[in-house]
Formats: sequence, structure tokens, C-alpha cells
Amino acid sequence: MLLINQREAEMGKRQLLFITYYSENFNEGLSYVIDLAKIMNRGITALMIYKKSLTEKFEDFMTAVAFAEANEHDTARMFIAEDFKKVDANANANEKIASLFKSCRESGVDADIYITKKDITTAIKDFLELKTSIDMVLLSPSVTNNEGLSAKELKRLVRTVSRPIVTMARNVKEVS
Repeated sequence: MLLINQREAEMGKRQLLFITYYSENFNEGLSYVIDLAKIMNRGITALMIYKKSLTEKFEDFMTAVAFAEANEHDTARMFIAEDFKKVDANANANEKIASLFKSCRESGVDADIYITKKDITTAIKDFLELKTSIDMVLLSPSVTNNEGLSAKELKRLVRTVSRPIVTMARNVKEVS
């Protein structure tokens, strides 16, 4: 686990744990977490999780190879281009982290950021064992989305974690 902000939260300062994926738009839900932290007089600890496993990357690569072998070069290029887009999104993650710190600082909320490569349930359990100052776990919309945490995993997490867990959903825009 990697700590981005080298300053530990001041002793006794209670925290809200904001769980999000490192490679996705982790600003989703951040304004809610900041508002809640201000109301509750808490700091924010963000736990960013790498989402895509090595197996998935290998499968994407093998899919591109299969299309290339079948003389579907355009389709193979499309798969490779998608992976490069994802790499570019991760490349500017430092800018995203800086903007997260800036948003928290401007709101007067202390923030720490941790990054891990563990699966989401293991990461949360392990993190809560390390940090006893966490009052509540808030799952970003990207985590509670269909590709994120399954209902079964969420149930298991609720049973094993001794903190309240709040799930956030994306706002759905209505079309008239």
C-alpha cells in the first residue's frame, strides 16, 4: 500500500474512508464526501484501487492478436488503441490526485491518499485493520457500478466490516 500524502492524520482526528478506482474518474462522489466530512468535522482518507488485473490485460492482448491473425487488422488496432487510451488516462493520474488534494484543501478538509493493487474487499478489510480512526466507508459510484463491487461482495463486506458502509450511485440525467 502506498501513501501519497506523507503526513499522517493528526492523532485522534477521525476520518471518512473514500473508496474509488485509481484509473477512473475518482472525482465522482468527491463533493458529497467533502460536504459530509465538513458537516461531521472529519478528514478524508481516499483509498484508490487499481482495477484492471494482469489477466484482463493479457486477455485484451490475446484478443488483439487473434484479430490480427484473422486479417482483421483494423479491429486489432482498435483493441490496442483502447489500451493506449487507458494508459494515457493513468498517466495524468498525478494531476487528478493534485486536484483531489486541492478540492479538499479549498474546502478546509484534511486529506490522505493511499493506493493499492489488492482486490476491493481485501483492500478495505486490511486498511481498516491498519487505520482505526476510520468512522465510515464511502464507496464511489465507479465502485458500486455494475463492473465494480458485486452485490455478493457488498453483502460480505457489510458483514465483516465493523463500520457503516455508504454506497453512492451516479446521477442519471433525464432526457426530455
